[in-house]
Amino acid sequence: MAQSQSSPLTAGPPKLLAEVRRAIRLRHFSPRTEESYVAWIRRYIRFHSMRHPRELGAADVTRFLGSMADGGLSASSQNQALGALLFLYRDVLHRRLEGIDSIPRAKQPVRLPVVLDRDEVRRLLTRLSGEPKLVAMLLYGSGLRLLEALQLRIKDVDFQMGELVIRRAKGAKDRVTMLPTAAVPDLQAHLARVRRVHQRDLAAGGGEAPLPGAYERKSPGAAREWAWQFVFPARRRYPHRGDPDHLRRHHLHESVIQRAVKSAASEAGLTKRITCHSLRHSFATHLLQDGYDIRTVQELLGHRDVATTMIYTHVLNRGGRGVRSPADRL
Repeated sequence: MAQSQSSPLTAGPPKLLAEVRRAIRLRHFSPRTEESYVAWIRRYIRFHSMRHPRELGAADVTRFLGSMADGGLSASSQNQALGALLFLYRDVLHRRLEGIDSIPRAKQPVRLPVVLDRDEVRRLLTRLSGEPKLVAMLLYGSGLRLLEALQLRIKDVDFQMGELVIRRAKGAKDRVTMLPTAAVPDLQAHLARVRRVHQRDLAAGGGEAPLPGAYERKSPGAAREWAWQFVFPARRRYPHRGDPDHLRRHHLHESVIQRAVKSAASEAGLTKRITCHSLRHSFATHLLQDGYDIRTVQELLGHRDVATTMIYTHVLNRGGRGVRSPADRL
């Protein structure tokens, strides 16, 4: 019996999603973008009863997005879903959707960032300890995003220059920001403990950290080197490629820090809706309050467009030279 052109896609999605992953990796998108795009494409296929996306068009994309919006999907998530589907058709299926320009983009609400004043930052930090406190100090004192802090490698910390190098940050760009002097003693003591853990891992036949991109293939021994270890390694190791005899140590999970910051904010009696990212917002705002110019702040934050940084200009913009971390003023 002849197969219907709109037959259910039984073996299709895994193969198609493998092609999506390959296309994403060829373009060096972040792992988070990969997982997000794959999840949206899978959801799109399931919404249309497992039909292959080649059988669908712009009207089907619009119907899918409309259903997601009716279900309470945020504007940013709706636009992310649209981006995933545009990538699918343009870069995987190599097909232009007729009427694609008529698909509405969700309008994002403009919200002011949650910013802590200096006393609130101090109260929050005093209720943190150990690794969460040190990570929070870097979020506020260096203006890092949470994942940027957790993905730091030993080689990216320069105590002599007082700098941190942020590798492949948002937009696949490297940048340099300051290492706050206030964090140096605790960070050095922390790294001494991390080194002892790494030496024990090496003695047990492990000691590897995951390496970026194709670097592992080009330099297979680098995974055991001290320079490539994470500054904030996870407490547990995981089996690499399912091999229980091949254990690696990834970085600390974001949820560890997120829970600690939430708990500390509650203990400190802070009524603002505080997240880890609030510390980065506070970094930018306090630098502007201290008189540093917006272009300097833009560079330290890693913003592509100064318009993104302009959201912090509710304080006076006066010029300044030689940036000093706001953490050193606590």
